[in-house]
Amino acid sequence: MDVMEAIKKRYSVRSYQDCAVETEKLDSILEAARLAPSASNRQEWRFIVVRDKNVRQRLMQAAKDQVFVGQAPVVIAACAKTDSHVMTCGQQCYPIDVAIAIEHMALKATEEGLGTCWIGAFYEDAVKEILGIPQDIRIVALLALGYPVKLRPNPKDRLRLKEIVMYEGWSK
Repeated sequence: MDVMEAIKKRYSVRSYQDCAVETEKLDSILEAARLAPSASNRQEWRFIVVRDKNVRQRLMQAAKDQVFVGQAPVVIAACAKTDSHVMTCGQQCYPIDVAIAIEHMALKATEEGLGTCWIGAFYEDAVKEILGIPQDIRIVALLALGYPVKLRPNPKDRLRLKEIVMYEGWSK
């Protein structure tokens, strides 16, 4: 599968089969995150892989009772050990860098026949308590991972290129 095919096939999976993700596939997905670029090569990301069903159930509660979070055989807490470095453009590095690594994982998972869902609806303090994460570490997102129950639904509508791309400056 090439990258564009993975991009086209990837979608937010919210219903997972009750079967484990093979260690080799999980390692390959985590390796994709490790290889992601980061600002000044800071590599601030840290990942907690959760396979234990009881812990996943607790994470589900911390993620506003989204059932699929407890259903997914793997949940990855995508964290940042950050020094709060701000790039010249005014943006902090860590949320962007961790997001890039998460999307590397999502695309690699798609290539491996797995599905993912980014989760931003969670209570960070609750997740920190469940996973024993220190207060100075930020959790950027949770990532549900597993085999989807069904194939990709119809693709979502997307704006046309001419609606989102401008050349040589902002135009009307």
